[in-house]
This record gives sequence, C-alpha cells and structure tokens, in this order.
Amino acid sequence: MNISRESVLEYHLGGKVGLRMTKQLKGLEALCRAYTPGVAIPVKEIHADRQNLYNYTSKGNLVAVVSDGTAILGLGDLGAEASIPVMEGKAVLFKAFGDVDGWPVPVNHCRIGGGNTGKTDPQRVIDATCAIAPMYGGINLEDIAAPACFEIEDKLDELLDIPVFHDDQWGTAVITLAGVMNYCKLSGRKIGDIRMVVNGAGAAGIRITEMIKAAGGRNIMLCDSKGVVKLSRKDLNSQKMLHAVDTKANTVGEALKGANVFIGVSVANCIKPEEVAAMDNYPAIFAMSNPDPEIRPEHVAQVMGSKPYVMATGRSDYPNQINNVLGFPFLFRGALDVRARTINLEMKQAASKALADLASQPVPDYVKAIYPDQTLSFGNGYIIPKPFDMRLFVEVSYAVAEAAVKSGAAKAVDLKQYRLDLEKRNATREKVVS
Repeated sequence: MNISRESVLEYHLGGKVGLRMTKQLKGLEALCRAYTPGVAIPVKEIHADRQNLYNYTSKGNLVAVVSDGTAILGLGDLGAEASIPVMEGKAVLFKAFGDVDGWPVPVNHCRIGGGNTGKTDPQRVIDATCAIAPMYGGINLEDIAAPACFEIEDKLDELLDIPVFHDDQWGTAVITLAGVMNYCKLSGRKIGDIRMVVNGAGAAGIRITEMIKAAGGRNIMLCDSKGVVKLSRKDLNSQKMLHAVDTKANTVGEALKGANVFIGVSVANCIKPEEVAAMDNYPAIFAMSNPDPEIRPEHVAQVMGSKPYVMATGRSDYPNQINNVLGFPFLFRGALDVRARTINLEMKQAASKALADLASQPVPDYVKAIYPDQTLSFGNGYIIPKPFDMRLFVEVSYAVAEAAVKSGAAKAVDLKQYRLDLEKRNATREKVVS
C-alpha cells in the first residue's frame, strides 16, 4: 500500500492520543464527587487496602508504553522524543484492538553518563519505570536496544507486581511460533523434528529461538551479522552463548542447506534465491525484516515454481503477515482482566496456540472484504489470522487469562464467566475496518 509523506504527517497533526473521561462532569454534585471533598473517600480506601487501586482508579486498564528511543523501528537510535509517534501509535493499537488504554512514556536521561546520547543505562530505565509504575496496570517496553533490553525486562518483571512485556523481544516470537505451529500441521512434521535457521540475534531473534525451544524445537541454528552463532566463536555475549551450537557451517547460506524453516529478523536482501532452493522440500520462509524482507516473496516464488512452500513476511501487502498487533493487545487484555502479576512463558505459549487454532477456522466475510486479492482459508497462504479479525479479542485474551490462572500468575477466577464477559464486550465493540 502506497501512502504519501504528506498524508502521514497530516494524520499525525496534534498527536494520536488524548484524554477520554470515563465519567461525566455535569453540575456541582458531580464536581464534588470527582474532586474535593468526595475524592478523599477513595483515597482513604486505597490507603487502607492497596488492591482498591484497581477498583477506584484507571490502573486496571492502563498500560505505560515505555521507550528510551535507542532502537526505533528500523531507524535506530533517534532518542526518546523521536520515539513518541511510535509510542502513540502503539497506544492507538492497544485501544483499537484490545480496548486497553495505553499511554506513551518516553524516558530521557537514561543513557550511560546520564545524557541523551550513547548506550542505554539499564538501571536508569529500571528506576524511571519503577517510579511511574503505581499508576499503571502493566508496562509495555518498546524500542529499547539489545542487550540492555534483556536486563531491563528481567529486572522489572522481578521488581514489579504488574505485567512487564518487551514487545520487540516477545511479540514477534509469539506470532512466529503460531506460524511455525501451523507450518508443522500443513507439512505433517513435528516441531521437534524440523531444522530451523534464525537469522538475527538481537532481541527478537533471541526470544524467537527461546520460544521455539520451549515449544519442543531442538535443532536451531542462530545467526548474527558475523555468521552462525557457534561454540568456537570468542565474540559472543551471554545471550548468544546460550544458543551457540557445534557445527561446521559458518554462514547463514551454509546453515540453510537442508533446513526446513528460515526465520529472518535481520536485514533486507541477505538471503539469495539459490540458498532457498537448497532448503529441504516443503520449506517455510519467514522473512520479517521491514520494510524490505530478507528475500522478496517474488524471488521465492520464482525459485520454488510449483513446489509447495510457506512464505511469511512482516508486511501487510503480502499473505501471512507476522504482525505484533496480533499479540500484545490481547496478551495485556487477558493479563489485566485477571490481574496477573506477570506475562509468563505459559501465557505467551497459550497466545501462540490460540492464534494458530484461529487460523484454521472459517474466516468472517468482513475480514475477507478487506483482503479481496488474498485467499483466506487455512493453507500455505493463510497460516496466521488477520489483525482485523474481531475473534482475536475473545480467543487470545481468554487463552492468556486461562494460562495465567492455571500457571499461578493470577488468582483463581470464574473462567467460564470471563469468556462470556469477553464475548459480550466484543459484541459491542466497533469493528476496526474501513
């Protein structure tokens, strides 16, 4: 889809988010309830029992979208202020798809040395986020460069009693795992038997590798800009070392020989058609670099001819878009609704399974109407649901909440009633379609 620079800037005039009052303020009585003297009553209730924060404030449906601007999209380190349009955009997606109130929280002076340039100082981001946490029911970390992002998420998850989720790490991993699950169904292979190559060893690549291993994947080669992450290398950080393998392969092309699945979260045009041709029969190629994939779908189609294969990208103008919006709004929806203390691995895996299962169901006509040039039925060209499928709100949110309760991340709730509540809420939501 081609959109002009002028239309984008016009769309962003005045920003994309603002205050929405949930209660009307009309007349003297309402004023007295909203502020003094009435407001003193919920203040005392919260002081007496901290859990009343969820009853008498916006905390239970409010997520902070926190960034220091060190890894904005594919643009790199442009700073916290330049990150704001992206964080506002994330807040829009939170509300439109998950009915979650997201709010941008750009953090300055969180670099080593305290300035606004240079590498991220993890402790400064941790301190800043802990300081604003009382207002929020969840923390969505965004566009924070690796490897600092790993320490920041892990430490915040340990310190805070609300869900902390770095979407750049886990969002792509959740959706990718769903796609791999459905590739396995279509190809008749088990996830433990397939050989995978993950190209890109930053936040997304590391977590994709972890998610697939947790789901039973055993044969994965991780590659970075210097080639295969192997035990003989002396330049690996602690995250990469966890996934280093003993192999004779040095390059991503060598690693792809005979592989079943390629997963790219790296750079454009780094995979050659002949390298795809050297993969095993019925391969899956997840080329997710944006805006230009590791290898274009047209080039894969050319080299594969009539042979069966699965092709996925990060773009909305091709089939099988691995889009984070399929995950984070509903991961937080389910987590917030049951007041989960964390978003653990079980909840992420549940989200992946719910996405995979939904893709095998008949697609509603209103979704088909948005994609008239695509065949939306389970198969090689449709392994993952579309973002505009309203059923995501119920299916993924419920799966996450159920996993939270069963894994002990949240207290017991009536899950049957919760699903009914989700379905009722979903029936009154406006479809996010044009």
